[in-house]
Amino acid sequence: MSRVTARARVQRYRDGGFASRADLVAGEEPLEIRVGGESLSVTMRTAGHDIELVHGFLHAEGIIADVGDVTAMRYCDGVDEQGRNTYNVLDVQLAGPVPAAARSTARAFVTSSACGVCGTASIEALKLRTRYHLSEQLRFDPAVITAAPGLLRAGQKAFATTGGIHGAALLSPDGSLRHVREDIGRHNAVDKVIGAALLGGELPLSGDALLTSSRASFELVQKAVMAGLGMLIAVSAPSSLAVELATETGLTLVGFTRDAGFNLYSGALRVVGAA
Repeated sequence: MSRVTARARVQRYRDGGFASRADLVAGEEPLEIRVGGESLSVTMRTAGHDIELVHGFLHAEGIIADVGDVTAMRYCDGVDEQGRNTYNVLDVQLAGPVPAAARSTARAFVTSSACGVCGTASIEALKLRTRYHLSEQLRFDPAVITAAPGLLRAGQKAFATTGGIHGAALLSPDGSLRHVREDIGRHNAVDKVIGAALLGGELPLSGDALLTSSRASFELVQKAVMAGLGMLIAVSAPSSLAVELATETGLTLVGFTRDAGFNLYSGALRVVGAA
């Protein structure tokens, strides 16, 4: 059985009666991220693409800027009752010390699949840490935006079997997707996408939009801005702080994206026909 999914027994109620059956649910396991042997974060994630996840997380937090900032990454310590490696602890070796900007906003990174990193840095601190200017040349036709959630859903294999996992991807103005990733945590799915791009030497992502099946939170806007993405397209609603951060940084924020339309909260210059 893949660790992306797990089997469970359920009592299913249909047509006035119960029946017992097997069901697939989304896998969820802890991943402890260590830097130089010291614990930095524990996140609840769906196993898979862990290396990408950690690269994306460290980049979003300003700890690394380039793939060359990481010299080694290895699984360690975590074992189950039979002594088998659970692959739930990753230790990262950096080429240099943790940057001063990251240390100045350091906190105990306690994360969950539901809420992302708690106690995130302020908007002003994020603006100081941002490395890339968000391109104003990026343009998306509304028809590409409205078609995007359907394309993402078609690429979500784990969602098709569990119905309980988020997806994220990079969307090009021509409507094509790449780096489609899934995770029970929306912030983890985004970290996997950006981590894949970082490992591929693609940053800054000035020619793409970030597409997510979830709502748009402060953390997701933060990750998009740090990667140089000019647009974030969410299937669900944005939070008030996400709108504020997107407006302050010049990000185009799209929410409630459906076949019939979407809401544009900031950055109208990147959407064809918007005022």
